[in-house]
Amino acid sequence: MISLIIAGFFGPPEIILIVIVVVILFGGRKIPELMRGIGQGMKEFKKATKDNSDDEKEDKEKEKIK
Repeated sequence: MISLIIAGFFGPPEIILIVIVVVILFGGRKIPELMRGIGQGMKEFKKATKDNSDDEKEDKEKEKIK
């Protein structure tokens, strides 16, 4: 649902404008560092959610044993 709303707001011209603004604000050298940081953050977030769901599965299994 949200992706449909966002897709309606951002077309190719808007995306190009956003990219140009990001390049102007951060410069060409900082963008790879920025993307690397975002990627590491996403990786840690996925790991934390996976660990949390694994913990919940273990808790459910322990309850079934009782």
